[in-house]
Amino acid sequence: MQIRDLPYSDPGDPDVRSGPRFLLWLGRGQLTGQLKSLSWGLMHQCAIAGLPLGVGLAVQAVVERSGRSLAIAGVLIAALGVLIAVGDTMLHRTAVTNWITAAARVQQLLARKTAELGSALTRRVAAGEVVAVSTGDVEKIGWFVEALSRFAAAAVALVLICVGLVLYLPSLGLLVALAVPALALAVLPLLPRATRRADVQREKAGHATELASDTVAGLRVLRGIGGEELFLGRYRRASQEVREAAVRSARMWALISAVQVLLPGLLLIALVRYGAALVQDGRIEVGQLVTVYSAATLMLFPLRHFEEIAMAYSFSRPSAQRAVRVLALKRGTQPSTLGAMVPEGDLYDPATGLLAPRGLFTAVVCGDPDEAGRLADRLGGHAEPDSTQADGGEADTAGADDTGQDPAGPRPLPSVLLGGVALDELPLDSARTAVLVQDKDPVLLSGTLRELLDVPSAGTVTAADALAAAQCADVLDALAQASVDADGDPMNTRITERGRSLSGGQRQRLALARSLVTDPEALVLDEPTSAVDSHTEARVAAGVKRLRRGRTTVAFSSSPLLLDLADRVALVRGGRVVAAGTHRDLLRDEPYYRAVVTRESDDGTAAPAAQDAQDRLASIDASRTAEAIEDIEERA
Repeated sequence: MQIRDLPYSDPGDPDVRSGPRFLLWLGRGQLTGQLKSLSWGLMHQCAIAGLPLGVGLAVQAVVERSGRSLAIAGVLIAALGVLIAVGDTMLHRTAVTNWITAAARVQQLLARKTAELGSALTRRVAAGEVVAVSTGDVEKIGWFVEALSRFAAAAVALVLICVGLVLYLPSLGLLVALAVPALALAVLPLLPRATRRADVQREKAGHATELASDTVAGLRVLRGIGGEELFLGRYRRASQEVREAAVRSARMWALISAVQVLLPGLLLIALVRYGAALVQDGRIEVGQLVTVYSAATLMLFPLRHFEEIAMAYSFSRPSAQRAVRVLALKRGTQPSTLGAMVPEGDLYDPATGLLAPRGLFTAVVCGDPDEAGRLADRLGGHAEPDSTQADGGEADTAGADDTGQDPAGPRPLPSVLLGGVALDELPLDSARTAVLVQDKDPVLLSGTLRELLDVPSAGTVTAADALAAAQCADVLDALAQASVDADGDPMNTRITERGRSLSGGQRQRLALARSLVTDPEALVLDEPTSAVDSHTEARVAAGVKRLRRGRTTVAFSSSPLLLDLADRVALVRGGRVVAAGTHRDLLRDEPYYRAVVTRESDDGTAAPAAQDAQDRLASIDASRTAEAIEDIEERA
């Protein structure tokens, strides 16, 4: 794999059983690149190891006053210099290629997992942790993959050098061969403590990243309530903890480096002392001592790779473990046998009994906003794979024991059905095409309005129709005024990250227009008008109903203006649909529905403002709804 071939057409199916297994999987996936790097590394290391032989021959030639031997030594040194240059260059190229391709593979895996899980990702893993994994952790993982081949080359080179020295000069070579394993393994007792300190540092750094990410995301709110200093103080404390952990970790690695300098130094002193004694006794020649000493000195270079691989593994292991936590998340689908089909029909949730008939505008009222959000995710096939439902309560108690509990334990929730087909059995692309869920707090990406609305769609709804249905006229006027183009085209105006330059209602309506453009078979909207005024809300509801005529639409809301426009309203309480009908029928017949919609108090009496709203509800709903529909029909 070359850098020019990135990105991968398929990054593969990673081994997410543990961090080390994930690193091993990455290494196996780059076996060809690792072998190339190993080959060039061996050339580089062996050429360096050969320099002492050339130097020793040159010294001995000078002692013997042999011009021919000196010339041979010079040619040998020059050839080794060329091999060192070529090997070092190609080793660097292949090692960096391994680093970049490994990082790219991990980033592609993370991007694929993010697209697969959608909004469910940040509910199961903190957004800051996802950011940390896709930035700093990717670099640490790539570093280990890069260092692995260099370490392997250094280890093989050390073995070859030791064997060569033993064969060349057994008296000194044996000393070096026995000392090198001790030098390489001397730092092992220090590695567990260094690894633990590195883990603590990574954990605290991840916490600080999460805190910074959350603070930046909520900066406008913090400024509104005057909480900047509070969160700034928290981040200061978190960053100081990271600094202290980094210093503690650096001390251990400094000790490891000192050990790897001290012990080889002691070896060289012993080698010179023993070798000088052998020269004085005439048992070896001066050139041979210079050769062995030079080889032992140059062996310090490959020994440094043992420290590097230990550091790389210590930093990459927790990073890989964090990546595994994200990559191990599952959407909860079964293997698909249905092909790339997009089913049509009623949208039905067996767990709650919620039915959204095909082609109708169905509203859902939940007393608990969190329950509404979870149900909206279920309708889109975003439910977590470990979602379970215990027997008892509102659920079916068939098979339960005397205590109301199923002896087998909680049962997995059944999949949502579209046209009788389980969403969990559909391929991901088909499921997303069939059902689209707009979150309560949708995100606008930076770019122009034209790019925002350029999304995969059925092609039956134009951007202009979607913007009109979502009542985005004031948004277009604001973007036209902010446009830098001479023609003031709002479609070419850039929207800042997350639409921060727009109001909450404007962002919400633009996100709604983006959802309407896709024109899915079933559209699920979670509080689509919570950030707009009541007059705009009635117009938006009427526009959505008109544009989505003949398509299945589900809206989670407790707004009377939206509910009065719905073809069918379902009341969900305790995880089950307890009533269904029109808004006015439920308002008359269902006390709990009336309490949720009109904000009644617990004793069944409405608060003064809510009571007044209830008294005028019918006339307000009728007049504003009729006005909104009339206005939209005139525009159409």
